[in-house]
Amino acid sequence: MLATLLSATLNGLAGRVVRVEVDVAPGLPGFTIVGLPDAALSEARERVRGALRNSGYRNPPRRITVNLAPAELRKAGASLDLAIALGVLLGSEQVAADAAGLGLVGELGLGGEVRRVPGLLPMVLALRDRGVRRVLVPAEAVEEARLAPGVDVEGMATLGDVASCLRRPRARRVTPAPLPRTGVGPVVVPEPAARGAAGRAEYADRVPDLSEVRGQVVARRGLEIALAGGHALLMIGPPGAGKTLLARTIPSLMPDLDDASALAATVVASVASEAPVTELRRRPPVRMPHHTVSYAGMVGGGPRLAPGEVTLADQGCLVCDELPEFGRDVLEALRQPLEEGSVAVVRVGRWATFPARFTFVAAMNPCPCGRLGSAGQSCTCPTGVPQRYLRRVSGPLRDRVDLWAAMDRVPPELLLRGPAPESSAVVAARIRLARAAQAARNAGVPNGQLGSRALRDACRLGAATASRAVLLADREGLSGRGTDRLLRVARTIADLEGRDAVSVADLDEAARFRVPADRFGLGVSG
Repeated sequence: MLATLLSATLNGLAGRVVRVEVDVAPGLPGFTIVGLPDAALSEARERVRGALRNSGYRNPPRRITVNLAPAELRKAGASLDLAIALGVLLGSEQVAADAAGLGLVGELGLGGEVRRVPGLLPMVLALRDRGVRRVLVPAEAVEEARLAPGVDVEGMATLGDVASCLRRPRARRVTPAPLPRTGVGPVVVPEPAARGAAGRAEYADRVPDLSEVRGQVVARRGLEIALAGGHALLMIGPPGAGKTLLARTIPSLMPDLDDASALAATVVASVASEAPVTELRRRPPVRMPHHTVSYAGMVGGGPRLAPGEVTLADQGCLVCDELPEFGRDVLEALRQPLEEGSVAVVRVGRWATFPARFTFVAAMNPCPCGRLGSAGQSCTCPTGVPQRYLRRVSGPLRDRVDLWAAMDRVPPELLLRGPAPESSAVVAARIRLARAAQAARNAGVPNGQLGSRALRDACRLGAATASRAVLLADREGLSGRGTDRLLRVARTIADLEGRDAVSVADLDEAARFRVPADRFGLGVSG
């Protein structure tokens, strides 16, 4: 007897619906899975056999053939286990049920337990978009699955629960109607205000406050501009200047994500499966990979095309401390996501495009000893070593950095007796207002991602400001791309100051962040 059910697997970050066809026919006993399964999926026959036996069912002494359609799509993981097991029960007539309009996603243990799988949320979204209105998922992941509106989600702890659920009459259940679509998926209803406020307070307790960063006025301002407009920032200075401390304040400065961005971040978190997903991720992700990270760890890849750090930082911030210590291939791999906001990963027989819209913040010493260009100290590196060290960051990558902040050690007098700087709450409020202004003016696009035509319209340059922009571009030898970067930063500065049009003062401040690293011998290309 033939049984057909719907399940889903992952392809990159996207869920792909799979039609699971199970044929239980007379013949020599056997269990065959076809349809380009990977190793984990090929082993599903052993998990299904154990789950059936230990759940009180029998393994039918028949020839069992499982076809996973579409046949040309490679299937990975254990998300199809539950559908295969139920198909065997239906095909051997051990369970009689109508599976029309039903979707099943879950891994099976040998004892019949239904277990969580990575990427459950995008798989449920894919089933819903195919027209499925009822999905059975692991009980331990039911909160994650219910983040997809418009579908009736039920949690199952064991294979026996699944069979019992299908046998009994189902009570009518009112499910929320699908909400308007966005570019990423459905708009999800935000969490209650009290719960969100508590989450933000708990999140803020884990990071330092900006008021702890004494001195470094230029770097603090550069970080504020970078986070407000989504610009790339590179801080360069000696050890102990506060580069790492400043970078660690980033989570306390970034505003909460809107509905579409929160859903996109939650989908990435679901696929990465680093922690259980129980609610929408309203806080922007901040990733700080170690400089020993591999190429695949940064951009994604591996046996199941897992997302890398650039994708895990999507909708948030990627922080690279000790930038020249990263592998050359890893640094060069950052060029595509910084320019295009996505990264294409191709492996044998498989490919995927991952989103990678993040704010890039990096820090580095000027030389291996860290003293090059520091006031009152001399570099102890051998001749030529500082230049080779700086050249580890290539010109094309440097050209994608909008803001440069040179930092010196803070004098003890300023550390101990200096005036208290602004707190994270004060600066975060300005960043939030600037982001809101950009969202209203640029249709949700931050200034750092504006194209040339939209950028000219957003800047509203008058005769005086246009002349000043031309003068600054000529003086610094900026290319067309460099001029656009100058205007983008100036537009963000104007947003932070609450101005509708870019002023001469905004252009001058933006220009000061273009070439402050010349004293380290690390000029910025045009």
